[in-house]
Amino acid sequence: MSKLGDLGAKLYRGEVGYDFVGKRFVWYGVSVLITITAIVALAVQGLNMGIEFKGGAVFTTPKTAVSVARATEAAEKASGHDAIVQELGTGGLRIQISGLDTDSAASVKKQLGTDLKVDAGQINADLVGPSWGEQIANKAWTGLAIFMVLVVIYLAIAFEWRMAVAALIALIHDLTITVGVYALVGFEVTPGTVIGLLTILGYSLYDTVVVFDGLKEGAKDITKQTRWTFSDVANRSINGTLVRSINTTVVALLPVGALLFIGGGFLGAGMLNDISLSLFVGLAAGAYSSIFIATPLVVDLKEREPAMKALKKRVLAKRAAAAAKGEGADVDTDGDETPQVVAQGGQGRRRR
Repeated sequence: MSKLGDLGAKLYRGEVGYDFVGKRFVWYGVSVLITITAIVALAVQGLNMGIEFKGGAVFTTPKTAVSVARATEAAEKASGHDAIVQELGTGGLRIQISGLDTDSAASVKKQLGTDLKVDAGQINADLVGPSWGEQIANKAWTGLAIFMVLVVIYLAIAFEWRMAVAALIALIHDLTITVGVYALVGFEVTPGTVIGLLTILGYSLYDTVVVFDGLKEGAKDITKQTRWTFSDVANRSINGTLVRSINTTVVALLPVGALLFIGGGFLGAGMLNDISLSLFVGLAAGAYSSIFIATPLVVDLKEREPAMKALKKRVLAKRAAAAAKGEGADVDTDGDETPQVVAQGGQGRRRR
């Protein structure tokens, strides 16, 4: 077995572990800081909305020897607006200019033909109205709202309302961070970005549900014993699925990273950036929130219950009594002689 596989087995059995829940306020602080940064970026810089949302024209030229920098200068001079120019695999250029209407697009097309030394009749011009982008945005918001409602209903039925609330907060956390990164880096927001944002919700929810499933199973009849608190069980659940979560996230990030850094960066396929950045940031944020936010939030909500408060008091009292007698803190005073592995602050210990 590989070292990573061996570690995963030990984490699953509770022989080793990390106290994720005990340090939850550190994770909360990190998330609050990142979220505030994202909100400030949105407020100060805003989002660089694509032509689909602002309206304008997209010109596609035949093969030309004119550089992207020279074409950008010519397009901005001809239109009086900022232009985004991308080189196509055919040797032509894709020139995107916001704020153009039908009449101004015709004159810009003619001027581009002169400046780029190509036949203006061979330049394809597509006009995009802002109303189309508004419809896309409205449908995206509607889809997002429906998704959130269905998620809350499903988790409340399959698990409990506390897990549904924690998962909802984690999803909002992921979306806020991803949108904030777009504001910081200035990447263009297109319908592809919206698709990417909706896609990451599924990945984030998957990791969260995997941890919740382990937590639900481990917490069954938890008040009938005095070895573990709910926090202990939550730590076991996170540690038991930790390697799996890391593996699935890394495997998902590799192709997305290739699209973002190789396709969009080295190869210059800038049109890949809109969806790949949202997927890359969203997948990373989703894995983080599933481990460091969602489950600790469930613990905070669950341990407010009188039954869980009483359980925690009994468990801590038993451990204190065992420590005073010089015994292991996990010693089973109920007469069970079977060797078991139990979690204590996220660290498993074998007892006899």
